[in-house]
Amino acid sequence: MLRVSLFASRSAPRVWSRQLASVASVNAASKEGSLISKIEAKRSEALLGGGQKRIDTQHSKGKLTARERIELLLDNSSFREYDAFVEHQCTDFGMEKQKITGDGVVTGHGTINGRLVYLFSQDFTAFGGSLSKMHAQKICKVMDQALMVGAPVIGLNDSGGARIQEGVDSLGGYADIFLKNVLSSGVIPQISLVMGPCAGGAVYSPALTDFTFMVKDSSYLFVTGPEVVKQVTNEVVTQEELGGAKAHTTKSGVAHLAFDNDVEALARLRDFFDFLPLSNRAEVPVRPTHDPSARTDPVLNTIVPADSTKAYDIKDVVTRIVDDAEFFEIMPDYAKNIVIGFARLGGQTVSIIANQPLVSSGVLDINSSVKAARWVRFCDAFNIPLVTFVDVPGFLPGTTQEHGGIIRNGAKLLYAYAEATVPKLTVITRKAYGGAYDVMSSKHLRGDANYAWPTGEIAVMGAKGAVEIIFRHVKDKSAAEAEYVEKFANPLPAAQRGFVDDIILPSETRKILIKDLQILKSKKKENPWKKHGNIPL
Repeated sequence: MLRVSLFASRSAPRVWSRQLASVASVNAASKEGSLISKIEAKRSEALLGGGQKRIDTQHSKGKLTARERIELLLDNSSFREYDAFVEHQCTDFGMEKQKITGDGVVTGHGTINGRLVYLFSQDFTAFGGSLSKMHAQKICKVMDQALMVGAPVIGLNDSGGARIQEGVDSLGGYADIFLKNVLSSGVIPQISLVMGPCAGGAVYSPALTDFTFMVKDSSYLFVTGPEVVKQVTNEVVTQEELGGAKAHTTKSGVAHLAFDNDVEALARLRDFFDFLPLSNRAEVPVRPTHDPSARTDPVLNTIVPADSTKAYDIKDVVTRIVDDAEFFEIMPDYAKNIVIGFARLGGQTVSIIANQPLVSSGVLDINSSVKAARWVRFCDAFNIPLVTFVDVPGFLPGTTQEHGGIIRNGAKLLYAYAEATVPKLTVITRKAYGGAYDVMSSKHLRGDANYAWPTGEIAVMGAKGAVEIIFRHVKDKSAAEAEYVEKFANPLPAAQRGFVDDIILPSETRKILIKDLQILKSKKKENPWKKHGNIPL
């Protein structure tokens, strides 16, 4: 009995210990289960944003929600969300009682056709997508991550502006985002797709990004809204007239493209993304093509009219030369006298810049110079070769242009081409007159391969104008004009001076450009060291 009692007394602590451990384990599991349930409940709240009622309202306006937009833009199941549980920290004006998980913006990364991209999508159902301190912090985090790893950033903007209840914290949040935009410029591509309102200080982030796209009839960009405009200027104007897609793609040049609805915008953005390198250190994308590199096109031999006063569509020239006749035009409705966009040659992304004879004879003016200059600088920053088609009679004369600053603005395009170190290929299809000849990627601005078609005319000005000056005292100028045409209105004088490398058959342009691009892949050219240049802004 003594032994049994002694054994029992010794074993009792072990039994109790096991029982206590079992109870603790059950309690821990119960506590963990409760925590997991709480986390999942919060996650479900984040997925709903501002709630089903507001989601229904968003849908009734023909707009997708922030998460639906991400789902359409990215590859299936590729989205990895950051900061889903973030909530604002404001305690003023009763805001501590109004918290929405996620705080009005969805952020993270995913892939588009297998390539990495970071993005944020503002949620109009949560506080109208207004920007708070935490909202801005979420955006800045993904921008920092994108910059660190070298991947593009896409912003899907749909916001009522600053969250007024947070005061200066909201303004500080905008400034933080602007700084990230500037530091990322030229390092990673930045794209803004405005899918709802974007007003006040918020407009400057899209303005700082490389591309701004809009959705017709549902997106707006303006510094001050119609109400303020009416109070200050007594002018009555609608949101659409003031800052709609049409205004910014045809008049201001703020937006690069506009789409009919959210679905089309996101689908086209996926196509656009395929042309872009991931960063300034990444290779330019190459897509396999079945379009033969050596393909010739006899139609090009007669596409330029024999009469130099007759117009033709330069886009027909471009599509007949590039891979699969695929040309993704940028800013098609603004400054139509110059055409810019992406295409591929031999599978490689290239930048197209071309004077458009169908519009104002392809003359360069203020708007076309600025449009092309910004494009050239973007492509140079990201190592995308420049392919330029020249048919330009000069710069547009007149007091409107002179007083508007054609000298300063025309110099922007000159500066952009001159500083560019990427492969530069130029084809003169017809006219290359005056200073515009110099500006349009001439050999003098370090053009790598400069060609002219037999229809090329490289001269100080057109024959008629030149003869009026040179032979102003001669009554019958027809003979003098014929002499001038023979001497100067053809590509031979420039070729004899080495200003064009060759005079080529138009039908062979494609294969020549592709061969040059292959050779120039190993091009290495650097500008003198400087903190930065002083482009004539």
